[in-house]
Amino acid sequence: MSATSATETFRAARDFLLQHREDYATAYEGFRWPRADRFNWALDWFDVIAENNDRTALHIVEEDGRRTEVSFAAMSARSNRAANWLRAQGVRAGDRILVMLGNQVELWETALAAMKLRAVVIPATPLLGPVDLRDRVERGRVRHVIVRDADAVKFDEVPGDYTRIAVGEDVPGWLPYTGADEQPESFETDRETDADEPLMLYFTSGTTASPKLVEHTHVSYPVGHLSTMYWIGLKPGDVHLNISSPGWAKHAWSNLFAPWSAEATVFIFNYTRFDAGRLMAEMDRSGVTSFCAPPTVWRMLIQADLSQLNTPPREVVAAGEPLNPEVIETVRREWGVTIRDGFGQTETAVQVANTPGQVLKAGSMGRPSPGFKVELLDPVTGEPGATEGEISLDLSYRPVGLMTGYHGDPDRTAEAMAGGYYRTGDIGSRDEDGYITYVGRADDVFKASDYKISPFELESALLEHEAVAEAAVVPAPDPVRLAVPKAYVVLAEGWEPGPDTAKVLFAHSRAVLAPYKRIRRLEFAELPKTVSGKIRRIELRERTAQGIGTEYDEGDLR
Repeated sequence: MSATSATETFRAARDFLLQHREDYATAYEGFRWPRADRFNWALDWFDVIAENNDRTALHIVEEDGRRTEVSFAAMSARSNRAANWLRAQGVRAGDRILVMLGNQVELWETALAAMKLRAVVIPATPLLGPVDLRDRVERGRVRHVIVRDADAVKFDEVPGDYTRIAVGEDVPGWLPYTGADEQPESFETDRETDADEPLMLYFTSGTTASPKLVEHTHVSYPVGHLSTMYWIGLKPGDVHLNISSPGWAKHAWSNLFAPWSAEATVFIFNYTRFDAGRLMAEMDRSGVTSFCAPPTVWRMLIQADLSQLNTPPREVVAAGEPLNPEVIETVRREWGVTIRDGFGQTETAVQVANTPGQVLKAGSMGRPSPGFKVELLDPVTGEPGATEGEISLDLSYRPVGLMTGYHGDPDRTAEAMAGGYYRTGDIGSRDEDGYITYVGRADDVFKASDYKISPFELESALLEHEAVAEAAVVPAPDPVRLAVPKAYVVLAEGWEPGPDTAKVLFAHSRAVLAPYKRIRRLEFAELPKTVSGKIRRIELRERTAQGIGTEYDEGDLR
């Protein structure tokens, strides 16, 4: 299939989803993945929609009020100059480039440039230190690194024969990225891009183990995120704000592929410290029409006066971890819109989602996304069709939005893809209408007195109380029940840790939870998290097993 045909096929699939953006049944039944032998999203899609297009592709607002707006046409030209310059520095097809930039224009232009060169990008958050970077350079077989000037010093402790490129001020021993400004605005590729060529290598955030290395191709993310576009409800002309740190998969989901596939503007507000009032002011000023944020940000937002936002976004979504009902209700009451959950992984695009215009069920993630056949595998037999089981993708109709596998780890890939299903490691339940509710990670769910406990359900109950800002529940060893639920709690402003507050929360637990689910032990402590913001429950389980910290027992305080 020619590049022109591939572009037309991609556009047709996209337009089908746009046409049926609030008609889930038609979208799910009628959608077919655009499948091409050759496709390069930067050349065959972005450059096509960017031609003579003066609409804003990227709008960045800094904390000090400075604004940068780049049109689609200008971004296409900038990425061409970057590709020509990187080629002159020795970047070739298949080379691994570690990119560690903030939310700055160069992040987007280098992403497009690398695609055009058929180089492989290893995204990295600027939060990483030398130890993590050494692992990524070694396991990722990195040939080039592109980093902010301030982060170059971190690589003093990262050995390797790789090209060093610094963005910003000149750094001794590093190539200045400013050289790209002098390159031609036109770019010529040496050949068409095979659809199955590798495009991205993602190191997962690792909540329970060392990071896995997830491999995506020139179609699995660029094309796969048509499902993400559909979930968010994006359409041409939208202004989309997604709060996500560069370097993580969600940034590519909602700050690159989904909005630009929809021909929407990517809006960024850079801040050093979260300020809900300032964020809402910038959303109003810039006309944000769709907003995506992780549950942590949503929980901080509802602590503020949401009425400060004069024109709420048309679409609001959340992803990363399940969202608690209290947050959804607060936003619905104040903004008149409902936050819609979505479920996916670094390994995939959005698999399950509450899509625009659909009936929402409290606590549910929604239904399978167009292009994904989702099964729940029985935890004992491994057979599909369970009402509760491991969320898995049927590989007999392999979705485009699924990774190639875990790079350099065929055993782990085979385990994840065993029996004709890609297994997510997450447990869900499905109701009679096909809606799927998240239960928890397979290794987070535990038994107490022979009852199965979902930490998420208990955490949601705790978050209903005004004293609780964040909570995480893990099993605590018990001589009678084998294990009992223990909660680690971060208190809201105005509440003090101690036995009195513990009594209040135990009473709340007794009032809202069934007896076998009640919180039996409680500790006030900060929650350990990955650099992408996910709670590391494995650390809390280890802390509990070792008896570290000041713990309150329900029985002692009654």
